[in-house]
Amino acid sequence: MTEEVELPQAPEGARAVFGDFFPEAVRYAELLADAGVKRGLIGPREVPRLWERHLLNCAVLSEVVPEGVTVCDVGSGAGLPGIPLALVRPDLKITLLEPLLRRTNFLQEVVELLGLDHVTVVRGRAEEVLGSLQPVHVVTARAVAPLDRLAGWGVPLLRPYGEMLALKGDTAEEEIAGARAALGKLGVVETEVLHVGEGVVDPMSTVVRVVVGESPGGVRFAAKRAKAARTSRTRRRR
Repeated sequence: MTEEVELPQAPEGARAVFGDFFPEAVRYAELLADAGVKRGLIGPREVPRLWERHLLNCAVLSEVVPEGVTVCDVGSGAGLPGIPLALVRPDLKITLLEPLLRRTNFLQEVVELLGLDHVTVVRGRAEEVLGSLQPVHVVTARAVAPLDRLAGWGVPLLRPYGEMLALKGDTAEEEIAGARAALGKLGVVETEVLHVGEGVVDPMSTVVRVVVGESPGGVRFAAKRAKAARTSRTRRRR
């Protein structure tokens, strides 16, 4: 039996961050604390720190996302960071990409309950949707995998000159150093560590920004993407 833990009230800063969508943010927090815990999408111990560690920690990612772009949240899980980002940035077109059915069911319910018309839920792995999912300007991720593996999944989904924004912890610099060779093969031309959420979250959220050149994923993924696109067109004609 799942232990019930009470969700604390939203901190005052949350109202300023989420603005007009603050009621929807509260509803999302309630869903995470209830259905999210019962379905095993989030641990009961996380409920007391849902606002600071999860919703606000993810919402401040909006500080470094350009205006009006397309976003794919890879391994979205319970919707972090995709849902908080969607709540503060209605100008974005966001795809929540998640392979597990129980999670995509939850995500679809959240999207419908909160009326997030600019958000689409897609079930699948990044390597499976390559070629069928339109390349995006920005890929986001949080707590999915080490940077070298994460980049291997996320970078090929980008448009030329797009960027991946990964929420990371204190080891961000070390991860970049360890992944440098893999990133180079994926067509990455720039990496940096950013800190966002000053005055909102303490400590600030750490973001690894990975920018690609004209060939996201490198030569190998360019060929794979072209093959997947041809297969997709053939299926549509049948």
